[in-house]
Amino acid sequence: MIMTRYFMDCRNFPGATKCSVAFAADTKEELLEAVVRHETEVHGCEDTPEFRVRIMRDFREGTPPLKV
Repeated sequence: MIMTRYFMDCRNFPGATKCSVAFAADTKEELLEAVVRHETEVHGCEDTPEFRVRIMRDFREGTPPLKV
């Protein structure tokens, strides 16, 4: 059985911090926790229910590309 992986790539969201970190996980829940931790600690975002919903909209299936 082939499992779907999910990813989110900070390079798709240019901001004040030029971040090149990408995350991938086997589940959306695992990916969400890793991304929330990164966004709050590195980018200073606030962890709210709305923030988590917005983040999950940006999840993609597969793995992050080498170049954006």
